Amino acid sequence: MINDFRNMNFKIKNRTMLLSLCFVLCSVFSFAQVTSSIDSTKIKIGEQITYKIQVEADTTALVVFPEGQTFSPLEMIESYKVDTTKLDAKYSLIKKYGLTQFDSGHYTIPRQKIVIGDKTFFTDSLKVEVSNVVVDTTKQGLYDIKPLIGVEKSKSNWITTLLIVIAILALVAFLLYWFIWRKKPLTEEEEIALLPPYDRAKLALKKLDETNYLQNAELKEYYSELTFIIRRYLDEKVYDKALESTTDELISRLNLLKDANQIDISKEDIKNLENILKRADLVKFAKSAPDVALAQLDRNTIDLEIDHVKEALPEPSEEEKLLDQQYREAQERKKKRKKIILTAAIVLALMAATFTGFSIKYGFNYVVDTIIRKETKQLLEGNWVTSDYGVPPIRISTPEVLKRIEVPVPDEMKDKMKLTTFGYELPKELTIVISTTTLAQKQEGIDLNLAVEDNLKTLEGKGAKNIITKSDKFTTPNGAEGLKTYGTLDFPKSPTDFIHGKYTILSFTSNGVVIQQVLITWVEDDEYANQIVDRIINSIELQQKETE
Repeated sequence: MINDFRNMNFKIKNRTMLLSLCFVLCSVFSFAQVTSSIDSTKIKIGEQITYKIQVEADTTALVVFPEGQTFSPLEMIESYKVDTTKLDAKYSLIKKYGLTQFDSGHYTIPRQKIVIGDKTFFTDSLKVEVSNVVVDTTKQGLYDIKPLIGVEKSKSNWITTLLIVIAILALVAFLLYWFIWRKKPLTEEEEIALLPPYDRAKLALKKLDETNYLQNAELKEYYSELTFIIRRYLDEKVYDKALESTTDELISRLNLLKDANQIDISKEDIKNLENILKRADLVKFAKSAPDVALAQLDRNTIDLEIDHVKEALPEPSEEEKLLDQQYREAQERKKKRKKIILTAAIVLALMAATFTGFSIKYGFNYVVDTIIRKETKQLLEGNWVTSDYGVPPIRISTPEVLKRIEVPVPDEMKDKMKLTTFGYELPKELTIVISTTTLAQKQEGIDLNLAVEDNLKTLEGKGAKNIITKSDKFTTPNGAEGLKTYGTLDFPKSPTDFIHGKYTILSFTSNGVVIQQVLITWVEDDEYANQIVDRIINSIELQQKETE
């Protein structure tokens, strides 16, 4: 009987243990919302593996993934964006990280902490084998390490760039001068065109003498040239339609001008001109062939009549001389204006071509920002400064040295705390503030959220609105852990106009007496400011006191 009772009691205990185990397993599986995996357990030195965390959570739950170098001894080289998929009333979130290691050996990726709502989950630890790269010494020889060689510090290439720009500008200036502004030597035709009508007519007669028309009995060509010389002279000085008039029309016009006392030329001179012009008409149109001696005599007569016409012309008045001078000056101004317009067009075309070329290579916004010297771009590409601020020091790299800021401390708080602040401000575009608060008495469990609220109140006091806040764990490159508070806000550009921006507050505490904070605000759509902030945050390190 006693044995039966004992057997029954043993069975009851076994059932109770089995039911308890089932409840535990059900509880575990019911909360198994987090899984992790890697795409490879064996890599070579420097190769990348992808670490994946998959979370299934309620659509209203806040999920916080690991940030910073929490995968040590492996190094995180890239953090990918979260891939979100909605499944009924839940979200399936996949977060990937790129990890690597540069030393061979067997490593264990530690458990990673994931916060879902108010609950904390940990992934499984995973093992990774990192092997050396095998070198075939039969094909690749081995050599001793070369000794260190001193080299000069590389100089900035701005001098080279400046010289290239100067050379290009000098070439463009030379081409503009040579082809546009240079006073070119005149051709013979241009020099003759600049002569006065009388001198031009005399020179034309001399050139006619140098031809072989008379020697070759080419009387038609000879008389054509001869009559053209006198007609052009008359056209310029006496009658502006002399070149297109017939002989009778021209002689009739000369007689009218003489009768009207507009030209003091004799009847005999008009008769001589009439005879030569009619003889030329017979030679050109009736194939008449006068004697060569007569042709020579007609040439001398034309020479003499040119002198008579010049003497018969009235002297130009002062008004006519002034009008002539004004005309020449107007022509010079017209030529100069034409040169200026042409030069400006060429320069603008070169500038447009240069701008287009650089825009294709570097991007339109980058070229525009370079031309207008956008301040955040200059800060990003300038010489950065790495320095320590506060005690214990915060080491940080910034575009400019942070300057001490005197922040007033209320009288009732002076005996309880000491505040040291450093900062830099590019109004509305970028603000960096580092503050170190040292408490007079050590406190247990300092709440960093209270310090963050003070910073947010300060931002509100400066006019910021619509502040959206998110919080996350933050780890510096040297392993210091803190609180990262970040989000968006609107800066006051004017009483009625605001600029959309971002902010990040990094908060740390040590030994229960020190609160260290880094506050950064910037314009959201400024790509250079975004890069500056990323570089600043990735450079932050907390230094321990030497006595510690």
